[in-house]
Amino acid sequence: MTPNKNIRICNKGHRYFKSSDCPTCPICENARKPESGFLSLLSAPARRALENKGITSLRILSTYSEEDVLKFHGMGPSSLPKLKSALKEEGLSFKK
Repeated sequence: MTPNKNIRICNKGHRYFKSSDCPTCPICENARKPESGFLSLLSAPARRALENKGITSLRILSTYSEEDVLKFHGMGPSSLPKLKSALKEEGLSFKK
């Protein structure tokens, strides 16, 4: 065991260390990361934040304002430039 970290085992049997109460297995999370698309640009917490709100396309994302998106648990300000760029490439933008 490492300092302040406890060993965990996920439902799939992966063993990993975690210091927080977050139940997400980093091995499983890495395996389900998309290889392409705007969600592949984001960190796992930011990606989960959008997925948990049903935002799986840029068209859906464009119906939200930047302020709305920043309120999602797991979404941080460093993700906004990536999202803005992806929206712009498709001729879309955040809701004003």
